[in-house]
Formats: sequence, C-alpha cells, structure tokens
Amino acid sequence: MRAIRIHETGGAERLQWDEVPVPEPKAGEVRIRVEAVGVNFIEIYQRSGLYSIPLPGVLGLEAAGAISAVGPGVTGWAVGQRIATVKAEGAYAQETIVPAAHAVEVPSSVTAKQAAAVLLQGMTAHYLAYSTYPLKPGDTALVHAAAGGVGLLLIQIAKRCGARVLGTVGDPAKAALAKQAGADEIVLYRQEDFAAAVKRLTGGRGVDVVYDSVGKDTFEGSLNSLRPRGMMVSYGNASGPVPPFAPLLLTQKGSLFFTRPSLAHHTLTREELIGRTTALFGWMKAGQLDVRIGGEFPLEKAADAHRALESRGTTGKLLLIP
Repeated sequence: MRAIRIHETGGAERLQWDEVPVPEPKAGEVRIRVEAVGVNFIEIYQRSGLYSIPLPGVLGLEAAGAISAVGPGVTGWAVGQRIATVKAEGAYAQETIVPAAHAVEVPSSVTAKQAAAVLLQGMTAHYLAYSTYPLKPGDTALVHAAAGGVGLLLIQIAKRCGARVLGTVGDPAKAALAKQAGADEIVLYRQEDFAAAVKRLTGGRGVDVVYDSVGKDTFEGSLNSLRPRGMMVSYGNASGPVPPFAPLLLTQKGSLFFTRPSLAHHTLTREELIGRTTALFGWMKAGQLDVRIGGEFPLEKAADAHRALESRGTTGKLLLIP
C-alpha cells in the first residue's frame, strides 16, 4: 500500500509518497481501509519538528473508513463496520491501524468525509465549550480564527450554550462564514486592533473567555481582551508557540486564569469519547451542526494540503482522500 511519510523534519517538501507494508492489527486493534483523513495542525508541528515523532513516520491521527481486519481478542467490532478515530497510527495511508478502544461507529446519516471533518475539531470545540470553560447564558466568548475548522464549530456550539460570541477573522469572506455560523460580532484583525474592538463591543468590560488557537501573534491581545478573573484558553500554535511569560502577568492583567488543554485529556475514558461524539453526530443528523469541508486533496498531494493550512487562508476542514 501507499502512505505519506517523513524521513526528516522540515517543510512540506519532506512529505514523501512511499510504498509501505500493509499493517497487521495486534491484540486490541483493528485495521481500516481509509476513506477520508482529517488534516490538522498537529501534523504540521510533527513535520516541522516542533513535536517529535519517531522517524521515518507516517503522519495523521484522524481517519474514517471501513474495518478491513480485526486483531486478536477484539470484541464489538467486525469487518465492514464504518468507524472513525482521532487515534490512528498513521492516518495518511491507504490502510491504518486503530486502537479498538478509540474507535467510534459512524452512523448511517454521516458520511466518511463528514466524520473525518468533524471528529477531532468537533470534539475540541465540544470540550472547550462544555468542559474547559463551561459556557452559560450571559457569557461572552472571543473565538480567534473564527472561520477555521474549530472556529466555525465552536461558534455554533457556543450559541447552543446561550453565549454571546465575538470572532476574529482576516478578511470579509471569512467574516461572512463566521456570521453565518452564528457569531454576534466579527472583528477584522488586519483592519482593527482586536483587543480594543473587544473592549468597545463589551462596553469596556472584556470577555469572559478567549479561545485562542493562534498562539504567539494573539497572546498579549487575548489577555487584554479579558475581564478581571476571565479565562485565557490557549489550544493551538498556528502562528508559533506562546513565548514564556511570568505568572505575575496574569495578576497584573486582572487575576486571569490561563490553561493549555488538549483533546487527549478530555477523552480519557470511553464514556467521554462516546458522549462527545454522540452529541456531535446527533446534532449533525438533526441539522443543528453544519460541518464545513474547506478543501479536499488526493492523499499523494498531502504537501499541498499542508501548505494551504499553513497559509491560514483556509476555512473549515481540509481532507485527504486516498
């Protein structure tokens, strides 16, 4: 079979279209014939060397497809069942191994492409809004990269919670998408200082929570956008890692809370995993959650998908199709 591997870290040109053996599932594992792969910033971090992985390595965590083999001792799964996961052992491949405990069944109402587009970013948006800072009516949230994959889903979920949502985007086309998703106010950060705009839009108070996936470029402005005792949620590094800072800074800016959560720690149990995915799939079936697929690339063109995502010009979710 074919897979995308990196042999050394660096730019998108490091992604190679290699011939590799078909993996065999071990105890507790299943193998799937991949139908769609979700492209995420974590793969860019791994490819660039920001996050370390064993080399040579196949990238990718998020995939949807049909089970093609079941490992010893696995119960509850059978060849042909449609599943999705965010724990694939190299999803940029025609077939990949999935720990059975981290697979979820894809209902008939959801396509493989939709499943691969919603699983990681949808569960991220779910834990941000329901667990990290549980939104409630009367809260105001600032969502950066509001037209991105997580951003569009987070806006919709935040509105379900009754919150007021302010979003930042780079251009009017993205502003229109964020407004369509339900954002109450949009700030074009290239035209206006977003922290000043937030204070204006909140009557000088600031927001209750900032959901920030951008990192270095927005860190200080995000802190300046919060009300006293507000929460800064840093969950991504699209512009680079947040620089080191002294905890005293949080005191100086209003006794703020700062957290750096991950999806892994919000799906520690199978009950959490199933609870979050059941909610997402249920909203999709009911037409209450719109999942935007912003682009599809052949698997062998994974480098083009990485370049597109790194440009920060994309909207919604990018997919690779084997």
